Amino acid sequence: MARPHYASRLEDWFNAGVQVVLRRRGWQERIIPQVGYGNTEFVRVLARVVLGRDPRNQPRYDEDQVVRGWRAFVTAPATKVPVTVTVDGQTFDTVTDRGGFIDLTVPVVLPPGWHEIVLGVHGDRQARARIFVPDPDATFGLVSDIDDTVILTMLPRPLIAAWNTFVRDEQARRVVPGMAGLYEELLADHPGAPMFYLSTGAWNTAPTLTRFFARHGYPPGPLLMTDWGPTNTGWFRSGQEHKRTALRRLAREFPKVRWVLVGDDGQHDPQLYGDFAQTHPDHVLAIGIRQLTPAEQVLSHGLPVPNTDPGAHDPHRPTAVTVQGPDGHALRPQLRSVLTRPETT
Repeated sequence: MARPHYASRLEDWFNAGVQVVLRRRGWQERIIPQVGYGNTEFVRVLARVVLGRDPRNQPRYDEDQVVRGWRAFVTAPATKVPVTVTVDGQTFDTVTDRGGFIDLTVPVVLPPGWHEIVLGVHGDRQARARIFVPDPDATFGLVSDIDDTVILTMLPRPLIAAWNTFVRDEQARRVVPGMAGLYEELLADHPGAPMFYLSTGAWNTAPTLTRFFARHGYPPGPLLMTDWGPTNTGWFRSGQEHKRTALRRLAREFPKVRWVLVGDDGQHDPQLYGDFAQTHPDHVLAIGIRQLTPAEQVLSHGLPVPNTDPGAHDPHRPTAVTVQGPDGHALRPQLRSVLTRPETT
């Protein structure tokens, strides 16, 4: 096995030192649960364990708060910590990874709908996480990007992203008009359908996003995010590869489902979704792309036109129907028109 990248080793050394200092000061583990999901074969549990002054007095991750964005990133991951996961009366043991994360798949089958599971550290500090199990007969699913698709972040521009992410408080973040209503309407037409939010954003922001979605009426669903920073192969993770891997995994885990993929044209969503539609044509029903304004395009990647990748999928090959609009109000009638065609029902 290849030796981890030196940046990864440096980060591990730093985190280990921070943990020693904080534990001496009495800090203890705190579990931050995320929404997980399951199918007819397994349940996937997602969570993170960090160190806190007094975990008993920490606010719930889903409480409505006024919090500056930087607080989500000032965390101390609790690495190599044993965690117990109890699902439907069965208990499983796992250990947090080098970032304090838990991504555990357990062979438990739950009935369709929402469920609660229990996570514990040292047997006395408990947290409850929600799990959604779609209808096993569902043939429709929804995958949505987050940044500049449902919430305005201008993520690729470092200074603007830093201001929006670290300085502004949660309740000052701007929502993309009509997207919450669009998602609610699509899911209302397909009860029991799976809904996922797929983003290149950091897991640290998941509690913030969970509260943002609840505040603005977005349907709940698992967040599939990534961990910024060094990896075993380099300084940073590939956001595009994260999305490709997640889409391929969803295709394997829900083979009956045909997905509506929603993103924006400020980054690489059109190319990523187009590539996936070409390699998995039986798994994509339609693609919805939010068009950024020229000003948003400039703030996003420096040019007033959509970000295109000349090495992306071949536009002459057949792919899924793609609709475009500046917000959810414009995308709604187009997507509904596509989804009501005889060949898509």
